[in-house]
Amino acid sequence: MDQQRILLVEDDTDLRRVVCEALELMGHNVTTAVDGRDALVKLEQGEFDVVCSDVAMPNGMSGIELAERVRVLYPELHLILTSGYPRSELGALPEGTMFLTKPYRLAQLLDALASLTAKGVRQRAS
Repeated sequence: MDQQRILLVEDDTDLRRVVCEALELMGHNVTTAVDGRDALVKLEQGEFDVVCSDVAMPNGMSGIELAERVRVLYPELHLILTSGYPRSELGALPEGTMFLTKPYRLAQLLDALASLTAKGVRQRAS
């Protein structure tokens, strides 16, 4: 699997740590954010291939709202949203957004990332 630059947005500290460590062990470069606002700051500061975000987050910005902003500001980035809520309860997701139901297995996240690689990860222009 090709190394990807991933922004992992998750408010649950333990889950964020475990997923980050697992992805790094698989060779990915992972930056973490605790909420949508933190994610937008990190997006301005770095280069990423994928934004993987929880849907339900604190501090006034859901993962769906974050994904909508990312789609406008960084249309070349791939998006993966995760949630404990069924997909049918979430409404419309930005075009091209992948969805994983929580609790997901690490293998499911790795498969999603691999499918993005197969489609050709688009990189931001420097």
